[in-house]
Amino acid sequence: MSAGALRERLARADGPPLDAVLRLAREVRALAPFHASVPPRALLVGGFVRDALLARETTDADVEVYGVPRERLEALVAGVFTGRVNTVGRSFGVLKVHLAAGIDLDVSLPRSDSKTGTGHRGFTVSGDPFLEFAEASRRRDFTVNALACDPLTGEILDAHGGLDDLANRTLRAVDPRTFPEDPLRVWRAFQFAARLDFRLEPDTLTLLRSMVRDGQLAELSKERVTDEIRKLLAARKPSGGLTLARTTGAIASSFPELEALAATPQDPEWHPEGDVWIHTLMVVDEAAAVVERGTWGLCDQEPSHVLLGALLHDLGKPKTTEHRVKDGRSRIVSPRHEAEGLEPAREVLSRLTFGDDALRAVLAIVRWHLSPGSLFYALERGELDERAYANAVRKVLKRVHPVRWQVLIAACEGDWRGRGIEGVGAMRFDPGLRFAEAIARQQLDAAPAAPLVQGRDALALGVPPGPDVGRLVRAVEDARDRGEIEGRADALALLARLVERK
Repeated sequence: MSAGALRERLARADGPPLDAVLRLAREVRALAPFHASVPPRALLVGGFVRDALLARETTDADVEVYGVPRERLEALVAGVFTGRVNTVGRSFGVLKVHLAAGIDLDVSLPRSDSKTGTGHRGFTVSGDPFLEFAEASRRRDFTVNALACDPLTGEILDAHGGLDDLANRTLRAVDPRTFPEDPLRVWRAFQFAARLDFRLEPDTLTLLRSMVRDGQLAELSKERVTDEIRKLLAARKPSGGLTLARTTGAIASSFPELEALAATPQDPEWHPEGDVWIHTLMVVDEAAAVVERGTWGLCDQEPSHVLLGALLHDLGKPKTTEHRVKDGRSRIVSPRHEAEGLEPAREVLSRLTFGDDALRAVLAIVRWHLSPGSLFYALERGELDERAYANAVRKVLKRVHPVRWQVLIAACEGDWRGRGIEGVGAMRFDPGLRFAEAIARQQLDAAPAAPLVQGRDALALGVPPGPDVGRLVRAVEDARDRGEIEGRADALALLARLVERK
């Protein structure tokens, strides 16, 4: 990459502004040498360089400063970025510079690691300003992440063959001897494979398998594993990373509930793609495409919730799948797999830290992912009229509340498209469109969980405070759910009749 091309890439980046990076690099270069063989130099390192060479957008940027003692670097950075330096990582030789909302720049010394304990945090990290680049970059995980670039000249530094691996779209361990010291690299490999669409170099794949086999994943914290899975699910095609995770044994080791999907068959008429694991991979990829298209107006963490729900939506099938003979034909069915999937979904999420909002969304998807389709086809067959269909849609909204219905429908579309049926990818998702139309026409999502009558309505009719009030309100809501009443006027009339009968 030429200096001009790098500067153009920097200028277009969502990460640190060009002026900040170049200003720091110039200030460092202007310093008098502190060491004969390591001149002062600021290098862009890691993911920013990799993604720039791949023409990928990125918000990550780290600057590694060589040839400048720690005290002098701290003073320089504080002077260049007055009032914007956070020294929280100072003990590791890292300074975080706040440039703008959501935009930070990490400035660090070259570092070396010494393994002192188990797990991802079992290291002693030492900053050494006079470490050679080849040695400093050896601490990184994959060769494509061990590249560096001089922002002033555009020179690319590559001590471990990262450029060749980048060209060949390959993930290769920088140092096979020290790579296994950090078990988090197993999950990092999966998310990089998914996000970059890279393959694993065979010896590195062997390393991953041995790390899983040795039980190293058990050393990792829930938080760190969650971070990597979140990144994996944010890929355009998460199935690549998930397939790799299963190939290495990590799925069976960490999430046996998912591993069980591969041993669960499906009826070939509805799922010609194969077992539930294959179907799940297809659903997750289709859900990622739904999220990217933006059809359902998802916001905040909802895309992540949709992908997580897509991954876990069929966890009830291993327990419920059976062979039945119907009309002289052997069929594979999974009755009540939606309800039976709730507990294994909770189990999986208990080992992660996605949070309560994610848990609610995933459980809503697991429990109700068949409803939009079944209601649509019941309407098509004439088993429901328009009024009954709208009431059924309202009940689904009531049951998934406070999860927004768009989250459910996005996951349902992924499930609907994630099958090996010819042409399904190009079809209109009529079950979801009809569901949304009913909501819009009758404003069903205005207050989906609010009852038509409340306790004060019963009290106004002379019902004394006590358990009868709650029973009356529930009786009116039950009638509403059965489609016997529709609006508040009907509800008040029914409440009055129920009070008279008491």
